[in-house]
Amino acid sequence: MSAELLQTPLYTWHVRHGARLVPFAGWAMPVQYPSGILAEHRAVRAGVGLFDISHMGRIEVAGADAGRLLQQTTTNDVAALPPGRGQYSLLCNEAGGTLDDLVVYRLETYYLVVVNAVNRERDIAWWQRHAAAAGLAVQLTDRTFEVAMIAVQGPASEALLQPLTSLALDTVRYYAIARAAICGREGWLARTGYTGEDGFELLVPSEHAVALWEALLARTAPVQPLPAGLGARDTLRLEAGYPLYGHELTEEITPLEAGLERFVKLDKGPFVGQAALAAQRAAGVPRRLVGFEMVNGAVPRQGYPLVVDGQPVGVVTSGSYGPSVGRAIGMGYVPPALARDG
Repeated sequence: MSAELLQTPLYTWHVRHGARLVPFAGWAMPVQYPSGILAEHRAVRAGVGLFDISHMGRIEVAGADAGRLLQQTTTNDVAALPPGRGQYSLLCNEAGGTLDDLVVYRLETYYLVVVNAVNRERDIAWWQRHAAAAGLAVQLTDRTFEVAMIAVQGPASEALLQPLTSLALDTVRYYAIARAAICGREGWLARTGYTGEDGFELLVPSEHAVALWEALLARTAPVQPLPAGLGARDTLRLEAGYPLYGHELTEEITPLEAGLERFVKLDKGPFVGQAALAAQRAAGVPRRLVGFEMVNGAVPRQGYPLVVDGQPVGVVTSGSYGPSVGRAIGMGYVPPALARDG
């Protein structure tokens, strides 16, 4: 790995344990471990998998106008968030195109926003410009390098994690976040994930990341977890139909086209991109994101054309073999008339 790539607090552990590392969004990240992508995928579906997601951006938004800034720049209704809750949302440009998809958590005295690694610096600069232009009293602090993030994903994740935390996990709702002692260290625990399975995302000081990771891997009840890399993360999210920025979401694609209407609250008050999105909803979207399966066993890849009766009608945005469904699957954009079952 090039020395120019950023490294998560778990980088040395990954190297020492035989992970295959690849450049991803400016970071050196494990794509798979010696166990292999199929085993890692199946561990998450049947038991527990662990993901190092410390490359994701973690932005603290504080100050008297923190809520106003997020309300005016994201598509979901931040004002509806009580402390201890999070929401999936999107950041749009004036034309309604997607600048990023993210999760906003409201804590007691500030907001924590988790953004895509590739967009972290751009998102911060964009918020700073908007706050300055609107005269908002906001402090933006990049916590990415001082806070590590580990995802514990799978149907056995609650039972596996419970002995390591003081928090009663059965009281933590989906998209809730709480302060908790984890392996004896203070951190944050959120019931969120990107796999289609139950699970948690843990935020701890970077210096404690390796100890927490190894404590999780040492658990054997109810199952022994497997470390999982970007390869399994991609096949899992594809089976679940979750979009990936740079594939299903770009600056040229709106949340409405991507089927994310429920995260766009057009009646909440003004926000960047609202007028364009309202106009598109009124006129009808020109394309829609669909999932598809291959009938001949070939694996679709990003950029491949989607063809009907010999004519190109769209393009593949993501594709892979889906281990859980036992077939090659993908997603792509097609005209609305083709975006129906069958």
